[in-house]
Amino acid sequence: MTQVMACIDGSPLASAVCDCAAWASLRLRAPLTLLHVLDQQRYPLSGDLSGIIGLGSREFLLEELASLDEKRSKLALEEGRMVLDSAKQRAIEAGVAQPAVRQRHGGLVESLREIESDIRLLVIGKQGEGSDIQLIGSQLESVIRTMQRPVLITPATFHAPSSAMVAFDGSATTRKGVEMLASSPLLKGLPVHLVMVGSENAEGRAALEAARDLLTAAGFEVHVAMLADNVEASLNAYQAEHAIDLLVMGAYGHSRVRQFFVGSTTTNMLRSAATPLLLLR
Repeated sequence: MTQVMACIDGSPLASAVCDCAAWASLRLRAPLTLLHVLDQQRYPLSGDLSGIIGLGSREFLLEELASLDEKRSKLALEEGRMVLDSAKQRAIEAGVAQPAVRQRHGGLVESLREIESDIRLLVIGKQGEGSDIQLIGSQLESVIRTMQRPVLITPATFHAPSSAMVAFDGSATTRKGVEMLASSPLLKGLPVHLVMVGSENAEGRAALEAARDLLTAAGFEVHVAMLADNVEASLNAYQAEHAIDLLVMGAYGHSRVRQFFVGSTTTNMLRSAATPLLLLR
């Protein structure tokens, strides 16, 4: 668990992902690896086509199909290498000394699961290659639900944040998230807004104050707010009012029900966020 891992593809967000990952790598003083995954559904490996001979196809046609399949896969591989080379140069220009590049063939989620033990922080774009720019990427939610590492999601442009807002609900996930922030150099030096939404009560206030004290002891400038209204609307309004350019919150739960049904605060905030979003486990 040592590297900042950035998912790079041919989408318009690749530059923002690279910039975001370079910033995180420098803040964490952790190695940066740029990862490109060749989706086998879009670029399949050459396979055995002999099964269609019985449909009357000629042998030369099978050879042509196999040849086209192989060329397509090679072109995709070369395109990926070019994307990685460009991203590597951009990261070097941002100050990262020796960014590594890595290319895999397969599904994105499966590939990340296999190398998860190497990842300290995953950086990924809000939309991927082929996604509607107005929506979250088709694989992003699966990545978030699968990964047990912090995930930093960037929109189409990235600027180094000057402040952060932590959406705090007093749960074990958000308490652990505050502990992670307190011990991490990622946001050190930035003012942090600790925001809780819901009816004010003694238990919630005590949890909020404990989180504030932990961050303050770690050297953070902390601003505390309790909001009593719709969660998403309140968080978005507070973030806009205070011009906060990084949102931090807990990721999805892992109950069997919530793995199949979407509509949680995480998804809604992800859809509406215009700034980078750091999801913690």
